[in-house]
Amino acid sequence: TWSSKAAKEAAKYGTVNMVFPKLESFTQIPEKSTWKLDPEASYAYYCANETVEGVEFQFVPEVPDGVPLVCDMSSNFFSRPVDVSKYGLIYGGAQKNIGPSGVTLVIIREDLLGSPLPICPVVMDYSIMAKNNSLYNTPPTYPIYVMGEVLKWVKREGGVEEMERRSVEKSKMLYSIIDETIGFYTNPVEVNARSRMNVVFRVGGPKGNEDLEKKFLDASASQGLLSLKGHRSVGGIRASIYNALTIKDVQRLCDFMKNFFLEFKA
Repeated sequence: TWSSKAAKEAAKYGTVNMVFPKLESFTQIPEKSTWKLDPEASYAYYCANETVEGVEFQFVPEVPDGVPLVCDMSSNFFSRPVDVSKYGLIYGGAQKNIGPSGVTLVIIREDLLGSPLPICPVVMDYSIMAKNNSLYNTPPTYPIYVMGEVLKWVKREGGVEEMERRSVEKSKMLYSIIDETIGFYTNPVEVNARSRMNVVFRVGGPKGNEDLEKKFLDASASQGLLSLKGHRSVGGIRASIYNALTIKDVQRLCDFMKNFFLEFKA
């Protein structure tokens, strides 16, 4: 979803090569043998986690030598260790794991600074931002402050290694229940591409049962389990389990899902 939108925007400024075509639904990461990578590309871009349908790269894509790898990590930043040396540019909005909306974190290789397109606005020129310590214009001070507090919290809790351990445990708890019900709850994503951040599923069958899903949402909300409705473009249920959500929180949802299954299974 997000890579498709990024490609559409990029096409305004240059030639875009789609490594693999847009899929009707995102339930897998296509086999590497099917990828169409351009060895002459200025860079190769991907989005690390697809929040709408719950697909996440569990590996760093290999690209041709000399082609910088660019990644949008908006929705899984600081949920796992990252070898930044494998990337030319990493960026992400803070609003999922590291703070409120209104600020973007950018990690860029120094040799990639200083060559913007002539039409690039000055405020979008990373070299200008770097030279001015991100103070070329008045920054959003409150989101930056909150982001700093979140990063201190991550460090106190054990760093990204601990965040990864928790995200693995939390997502495993939910996927285990989904798989154990053998069709009552269904997740269409291939196991090796399932997101640790956004667990999506249908209730009552692969395509969902609207009545059951409404009962699920109403009953869960009555128990303080909120914002579980799936994205409007796909429907269903979506549990977003970002770093701020505790294992105890996820256990509450798991207990609810077990009880709901026992009450409404055929």
